[in-house]
Amino acid sequence: MVSIKDISIRCGVSVATVSKALNDHNDISEATKNNIRKVAKEMGYYPNSFARALKTNRTYNIGVLFVDEAQSGLTHEYFANVLDSFKVEAESHGYDITFINKHMGLKKMSYYEHSKYRGVDGVVIACINFSDPDVLELINSDLPVVTIDHVFDNRTAIVSDNVKGVKDLITYIHKMGHRKIAYIHGADSSVTQNRVGSFYKTLNELGIDIPDEYVKSGIYHDADNTYVVTKELLELKDRPTCIIFPDDFSCIGGINAIKEYGLSIPDDVSVVGYDGVLLSQVLNPKLTTLKQDTRLLGKMAAEKLIALIENPKANIIEKVVIEGSLLSGESVKDIN
Repeated sequence: MVSIKDISIRCGVSVATVSKALNDHNDISEATKNNIRKVAKEMGYYPNSFARALKTNRTYNIGVLFVDEAQSGLTHEYFANVLDSFKVEAESHGYDITFINKHMGLKKMSYYEHSKYRGVDGVVIACINFSDPDVLELINSDLPVVTIDHVFDNRTAIVSDNVKGVKDLITYIHKMGHRKIAYIHGADSSVTQNRVGSFYKTLNELGIDIPDEYVKSGIYHDADNTYVVTKELLELKDRPTCIIFPDDFSCIGGINAIKEYGLSIPDDVSVVGYDGVLLSQVLNPKLTTLKQDTRLLGKMAAEKLIALIENPKANIIEKVVIEGSLLSGESVKDIN
């Protein structure tokens, strides 16, 4: 393996000069830097991450904790897009990504233990049971942590504006003439609480009163569950004219149930999703939905976590709220 000393001998300079050139120090001329880098490349030199870690006390490795209730992993398009943006931003700062879990082969360990085992500099937590004792151990640990879509008092959080998102959807549905509006929401979480609260608050502001059976509990990213719950809504004596689903993917289950009943979208029943993933805009008709800014969510999570890692003394706990945008689509009928 080629070392810095080998390069220094070839270039006729000191080991310190080679180190400074490879680390782009300002007290080395550009000509010297370029020559040393050229020789290093020719000799097949690659920096040693372990040596770098010993010198900087950082591994330049960030942990990602992501487990959703449907166990969909990276097939969950919304979070896959968020984490891809996170990865791109982290890599642009020289960081690698490691997924954190509770299993190392046959050995079980907590999220914190795995994080320490892998030596990560910090962890981003997305879409998980935030009341899990193992998650709380990580939240209250000595590691820098940033959460996505959940707020803790002692950690920086990057959250979508779910309150405004639902308000924008309801306002649009109301403008299209609908008053019988049903809502199938996801399982209990801070995201769900904000969305459901905004749902009722916006209806109240618009002077709309709906029966309790119009609001159903479902599961995020689970089309099978939504299929069953949608059938319950369709069997009501006074069925809704518009149904809001937990997310775009779960909406597919609702669409299938509506079609099985011989009903047309949006002529007989209007449907609305949430997230704005690619799938929503290739459906026929195009889905009316709230597009979340996954690129900015991931980017901000990476920026804030890296700032915590690299300048811990300047730690300021923040709640960064990212707005989404309404995609009007074609799945809500104008019944005015």
